[in-house]
Amino acid sequence: MNDRIAKFQIGQVVKHRLYPFRGVIFDVDPEFSNSEEWWESIPEHVRPSKDQPYYHLLAENDQSHYVAYVSEQNLLDDAEGGPVEHPQISEIFAGQNGSAFTIRPELRN
Repeated sequence: MNDRIAKFQIGQVVKHRLYPFRGVIFDVDPEFSNSEEWWESIPEHVRPSKDQPYYHLLAENDQSHYVAYVSEQNLLDDAEGGPVEHPQISEIFAGQNGSAFTIRPELRN
């Protein structure tokens, strides 16, 4: 396994580098941990490598709210992008501390 340290943290607000969505990180995988079917559904010309951290986001765009799984290389910090209004935020996070969300104490490892 790769010894790489994740660049982004749980509770951090990020945006996708290529696609118009943003969200709050609620979990991190040290490297790709999804299905091969999911992996191969990504167009080859934009498919990221598997040997990097992958982030689970409570994501949103102009049309909807959803959960996204995104490679580290495709994320940028978005602390200044305004509020995130995903309806599941209160299930995972207790509130905000500055620009980051604070995970509920009962959900901490």
